[in-house]
Amino acid sequence: MSKPVSIPVVPKKLMLPFILVTSLFALWGFANAVTDPMVQAFKKVLELSNSQAAWVQMAFYGGYFCMALPAALYVRRFSYKSGVLVGLTLYAVGALLFYPAATTGLFWFFCLGLYILTFGLAFLETTANPYILAMGDPSTATRRLNLAQAFNPVGLIAGLMVAKFFVLDLLQSDDVANFSALPETQKLLIKSADLMVIRNPYVILGLVVLAILILIAVNKMPQAKGEGALPSVKHTFANLFKNKKYTLGVLSLILYMGAQIGCWTYIYQYAESKGIASSTAANYQLVAFILFTIGRALGTYMLKFMSSGRLLFIFSALGGLFTLGVVVLEGTFGLYSLVMVSLFLSIMFPTIYGIALEGLKEEESKIGAAGLVMAIVGGALLPKLQGMIIDLGGVGVNDITVLGLSEMNFSFLLPMLCFILVAIYGNWIHKLGSNRSIR
Repeated sequence: MSKPVSIPVVPKKLMLPFILVTSLFALWGFANAVTDPMVQAFKKVLELSNSQAAWVQMAFYGGYFCMALPAALYVRRFSYKSGVLVGLTLYAVGALLFYPAATTGLFWFFCLGLYILTFGLAFLETTANPYILAMGDPSTATRRLNLAQAFNPVGLIAGLMVAKFFVLDLLQSDDVANFSALPETQKLLIKSADLMVIRNPYVILGLVVLAILILIAVNKMPQAKGEGALPSVKHTFANLFKNKKYTLGVLSLILYMGAQIGCWTYIYQYAESKGIASSTAANYQLVAFILFTIGRALGTYMLKFMSSGRLLFIFSALGGLFTLGVVVLEGTFGLYSLVMVSLFLSIMFPTIYGIALEGLKEEESKIGAAGLVMAIVGGALLPKLQGMIIDLGGVGVNDITVLGLSEMNFSFLLPMLCFILVAIYGNWIHKLGSNRSIR
């Protein structure tokens, strides 16, 4: 008997383009990780409430929502490479805007920089994810995307290390017991110094992105714009809306992003409620990101032996269980449980993404990818709602109790509900049987 032919995850002839596009996953991971702690940093420096500081995430993830469809239409008409170059340009411009923002000291100016930065990220994600899916046999598409996404945590860890050592550890306002009570002159000096600290990583990041832009510009990339007449956008949307697996996938991605960003952003406030400083809380988030990286590798391997729907169900259910621990456990045990959630967050984005786009035609997948990138807005809306819950009793993190729980602990019922709903979607996909085990 002849041996079964093993289908490579990435064909040799596409290895270089795969590596170049995969490097982008680390880039937006860095932007995500360096921005999450900024919610707590801006809260301290500019004396904001939790819900006001959450405008950082509203600007960051709102940019995805606004630019994802225009990015998809651009890539649809032109090429993957041009989409990447536009994305990197917007990324660099948004990051460099932190220089004038720090000079003016205006919170909305920082938010504008993040908003434009994520215009670039929307271009990159709308381009890179379907591009990776198309780089090989459809039967290995979900594994291929999980492999590329495994480099996202490298950027996450690098971004967190920069945020910890070059921002949180250097903030003078975080070292003052009652910053708001200081004389205005002294407070102004500290604010000015701290805003420069927040500015520097973004300005350096902008320069690095410009260097990467040049590197990609001089390399040849396959798959220019599609051949022949393009189907109308209206017709494409109509087909997508009829696809229940896709539409529920978009909803699941909204819920997943809300849970992920809530758990990653409010780890600092949760630590604060336990009497732990932000710079120390960054160590817990570092462990969370390491677990996230391990989970990506473990999940990619497990996809060889089980359907993507079943894997999504298992990881979502366990994520919900540990989030329940965040709600009911006190002291550092709740914080340990919050750190563990990241292990199960790991495979959800690429797995939902791969499931939702499975079986779509190439032109449909470009528009479908835009809908999935727009779903990242869940990372703006749900953490904003969670911040409002935390602010129920005031701007502190332990002002009141709700149903016998501190408002901080109670707020994590929101991401727990998100995990439950994503688990239901994963179980439905598994029962549908449309995602065969990949061998």
